[in-house]
Amino acid sequence: MNKKEMAAKLAKKADISQVKAAEIINHIFATEPGKGIIAVELDAGRKVTIPGFGTFATKRAAARTGTNPATGQKMQIAAKTRPTFKAGKNLKDRVSV
Repeated sequence: MNKKEMAAKLAKKADISQVKAAEIINHIFATEPGKGIIAVELDAGRKVTIPGFGTFATKRAAARTGTNPATGQKMQIAAKTRPTFKAGKNLKDRVSV
């Protein structure tokens, strides 16, 4: 499912226009700087927990030494903060068959 299809389903379930549904989805999931409710919270180092569905958070990856696969040369890989998602129990139970 892509964003357009999600907006169509949200519009139908919530009895709102598809344009309004797309706007809501954009407000939640946008990744442009300063936009997107989830991204803004993660930028600030906070978690976003949706009970039963899951938790969006960040995880710090330490700096490490890697190998360039093209040349075999050792290189330093900088530390990073990465987004993570951990599915909640209800979502896990529903998806697992």
